[in-house]
Amino acid sequence: MLNKIYYEGNTDSIIKKLEGRKESINKEVSETVETILEDVKTNGDKALIKYAEKFDGFKITNMSDIKVTQKEIEEGAKAVGDNFIRILNRAKNQITEFHKNQIEKSWSLYKENGVILGQIVRPLQRIAIYVPGGTAVYPSTVLMNIIPAKLAGVKEIIMVTPVKSNGKISDVILAAAQVCGIDAIYKIGGSQAIGAVAYGTKTIKKVDKIVGPGNIFVATAKKFVFGDVGIDMIAGPTNVLVVADETANPKYIAADLMSQAEHDKLSSAILITTSEKLADDVNKEIVRQLLYLKRKEIIEESLQSFGASIIVKTIDEAFDISNEIAPEHIEILTNEPISQLPKVKNAGSIFLGENSPEPLGDYMSGTNHVLPTSGTAKFYSALGVYDFIKYSSYSYYPKNILETFKEDVVEFATLEGLDAHANSIKVRFE
Repeated sequence: MLNKIYYEGNTDSIIKKLEGRKESINKEVSETVETILEDVKTNGDKALIKYAEKFDGFKITNMSDIKVTQKEIEEGAKAVGDNFIRILNRAKNQITEFHKNQIEKSWSLYKENGVILGQIVRPLQRIAIYVPGGTAVYPSTVLMNIIPAKLAGVKEIIMVTPVKSNGKISDVILAAAQVCGIDAIYKIGGSQAIGAVAYGTKTIKKVDKIVGPGNIFVATAKKFVFGDVGIDMIAGPTNVLVVADETANPKYIAADLMSQAEHDKLSSAILITTSEKLADDVNKEIVRQLLYLKRKEIIEESLQSFGASIIVKTIDEAFDISNEIAPEHIEILTNEPISQLPKVKNAGSIFLGENSPEPLGDYMSGTNHVLPTSGTAKFYSALGVYDFIKYSSYSYYPKNILETFKEDVVEFATLEGLDAHANSIKVRFE
């Protein structure tokens, strides 16, 4: 199932293969999204009504229909049953325990000469979470986005999500939203939802930032509105990379690789190992385990197209390749996984040892599963509390201290040709 590659010191072909997974934002998609965004920006609620019927078959007779009622939320939570509510609360507690360590504080520096310097940390006021509403139903993503925002102190959190023609939202999504304490949910999806929260309409107020996954139209819309509002990232297809030595269990590796491959035919699952025998045994396990998996066809296509077993001479080579790929998820299945942690330079989330599989991180470990994809772990991080705050710096200088900087600031400004800057300092000492 996994194509075997013998590493010879060059990762270019591997990287090129993975880059082929990206969904291209073609001219047709761009033009469609731009048209929708401009329509929403100009016509507001009227455009939302039109696109809800056109794309979702949801006919809105009154704009009050677009907002989920408290009764709907309560009925959804009740429908999932007490056990799933327990699971949601347990996941919430785990995620909260991890993310509360990311909370940052304002600080001040009082110098002996009377100068005061500092930084103020403030939460964003209003954010929107986009939640897919098609075949993909991920209540876990609701938790992963809302909880860090709550911990950051965001004042208002709203959700936008597409619905079917009956205007219903999945009960598990409603339950997750209630457990996290959502402020409002609107039955609108696609590019039009991104436009609504980015620009604001009579019914939906403009937000400061948009987070959450979506299809190519949603991702393109987020890219276009960036600058009018903040966004989390442009997410691409998911991937997992496993670094393993001869001590690893092939049964576990096969299961973990397929757990990511089942997401999408563009998903990537890669094993890098020092043991060719392990690679062969993993392939045998994939064949065996596939027999009873529901998404067999998707997994097979994903593994054939974007999966690989890379055979290396040393574990250090394995990490060199991994750091170049910059995986969204990396599992370290070696004899001493914790000691290998410093070797990971680029990765979204790291899973150490055979009892820390990636799906644990998707739901219950406490770490965030909103992660940088497509190699962007080289410069992006997992979603966290820090994504929902902003920083303002401040300074106070007494006049006698300003005077000690006077000549240097004036000369600096003069060298840059900014006479008014220089004058701003000079006039204080005339």
